[in-house]
Amino acid sequence: MMDQAQTLDQTLRILGIAGSLRKGSYNMAALRAAQERMPEGMKMEIFDLATIPLYNGDVELAGIPDSVQRFKAKIKQADGLLIATPEYNYSVSGVLKNAIDWASRPPKDTPLPRKPVAIMGASVGVFGTARAQYDLRKICVCLNAFVLNRPELFIAKAQEKFDATGQLTDEETGKRIRELLEAFQSWILRLGRE
Repeated sequence: MMDQAQTLDQTLRILGIAGSLRKGSYNMAALRAAQERMPEGMKMEIFDLATIPLYNGDVELAGIPDSVQRFKAKIKQADGLLIATPEYNYSVSGVLKNAIDWASRPPKDTPLPRKPVAIMGASVGVFGTARAQYDLRKICVCLNAFVLNRPELFIAKAQEKFDATGQLTDEETGKRIRELLEAFQSWILRLGRE
């Protein structure tokens, strides 16, 4: 999983994506909070899914769009993928599913198999995207991506945990994000040694 240069500097590169395009997205805010709490030896880049067009098989046959090629290249270069998913109608957002569908095409050229993945999600409700996260885990099984099982991170009542500028204000949530990242770091290193 780790290339030669990564092995030399030991820095794990994480790609973060949020399944919401909303300007004040709590899931994007959660990704930024994670970026600020990276353990030593990890760094994260956030990819904006707004550039990904709707999947269309005819477009794929005509040529993969540049934004999709960039997205797939970023996934391939990353040592792990951190996904912050909202919950829409008991499942993942169309934005997130669309991006995953593009990244999985064509099957012979997808960077997703064996890619370490960690999942979190924030919502204004009391379930904290639990149902969406479980659906996302099922999607990852289909893709043969390696999802970190524990800890799970459901950020419920997000409007009480982030301020108007999107800064995380809840200390307990910050601690749980850090615990997820530390477990993800161990998971990536464990998979990298296999």
